[in-house]
Amino acid sequence: MFKNFLSSITRNGLSLFGTGLAIASLVLIISLFVIQYLGYEGGAYLGIITFLILPMIFVLGLLLIPVGSILHRRKLREMPGGEGTPLLPVFDLNQAKTRSWLLILTGATMFNVVIVAGATYKGVEHMESVEFCGLACHSVMEPEYTAFQHSSHSRLTCADCHIGPGADWFVKSKLDGAWQLVAVAFDLYPRPIPTPLHDLRPARETCEQCHWPTRFVGDKLKIKKHYEEDEANTEVTTALLLKVGGEAGKTSTGIHWHVDRGVKIRYRSDETREDIYEVEYTAPDGAVKVFADRRAPEEGGVWREMDCVDCHNRPSHNYQAPDDEIDVALRDGLIHRDLPFVRKEALRIIDAEYPSHEAARETITAELTTYYQDNYPEVASGRAQDIADAAATLSDIYSVNVFPNMKVWWNTYPEHIGHERSEGCYRCHGRRLRTEDRETISKDCDICHVVLAEREENPEILTQLEILP
Repeated sequence: MFKNFLSSITRNGLSLFGTGLAIASLVLIISLFVIQYLGYEGGAYLGIITFLILPMIFVLGLLLIPVGSILHRRKLREMPGGEGTPLLPVFDLNQAKTRSWLLILTGATMFNVVIVAGATYKGVEHMESVEFCGLACHSVMEPEYTAFQHSSHSRLTCADCHIGPGADWFVKSKLDGAWQLVAVAFDLYPRPIPTPLHDLRPARETCEQCHWPTRFVGDKLKIKKHYEEDEANTEVTTALLLKVGGEAGKTSTGIHWHVDRGVKIRYRSDETREDIYEVEYTAPDGAVKVFADRRAPEEGGVWREMDCVDCHNRPSHNYQAPDDEIDVALRDGLIHRDLPFVRKEALRIIDAEYPSHEAARETITAELTTYYQDNYPEVASGRAQDIADAAATLSDIYSVNVFPNMKVWWNTYPEHIGHERSEGCYRCHGRRLRTEDRETISKDCDICHVVLAEREENPEILTQLEILP
């Protein structure tokens, strides 16, 4: 009976081709699924082939079977004496053969539904994976994927923040992704990728799934090590007491006052959100204040309600400054502090443009080695391994922050937290934005933090807090 069923659906060329296509793709789907189940990691492309491309080919093959059968019957009707041939098959359930044939067809259909449903589920799961987002379009997403792996959110998935819960944003993101696929396939994407993302889901629907504004309150002590550009690479310390603030009880203070549930802040800016034209503040009692830049254009710009990502604009894709990265490497012992002038020379060497990561690694190693050979020959000969380790660390720092192929430089994507690497807080805070009564948004340092020590050696305050011996 199965042989008769198979014969009935393959008696024309198109149905035969569809049957072969469906069977071949089904065998490949099952084989690749078993391979992945056994632990083989083939990367993002293996998942794309297994759960996206092959299932589409499988469905195409299934569709070709009835299409071929209909076309074959239409051809028979056009032949002499074939006028009585029905366009669609006739099922006479009074015949045992037909019932058996229909039973096989029903079983095959149920099996196909299970295969397609399983592949669809795995396909959706794969499209929300970090590997799919970061590695499928490797040349485009390499900078963001690399920065993400070194972020505090590296244990999350891209979909947790870029899509969030619910089906509506999932569908929207996949529709947007269709154009991105075209842009990658035909090399239509810009370099570097422009930011910010204007269609990003509101932070209250993503960030606040984990970060509760009512739980992040109070003050936070931040201690940062710096190293001078002298021969001894002298260590100095900056200590800040950050007024994180937030909603505590019925009042909100400090930095997180901006996102208090009783406060509403809107602003008008250019597309990059770097130049703020106008700020509208609505107090809990409904009173409204408008701070405007008199030199800003009266029309145009983009209005936006302030939320988390206006300050935390690089929460998972932050590129560090070269001097900060070197300070961290010195602090952690990845670069030996007793190498003379290593901080100064390291900054000079990596704060330069190289055509590729490979070229950067070769040049960084050569220049650092040459510097010590020319200026400190005894160090070069006696501590060659320490110099090589320092060069390797600098090369690693460069390779996770600078991406020549995408034209991503140290400061391509400014971070808005603080005001050292970009305007940050000063985009709004300062004398530029004023009300009609000439009131400004305060720029006083003690609004957001208290400076306990600034680039001091063994600051007394840390000794009092028993942080230093």
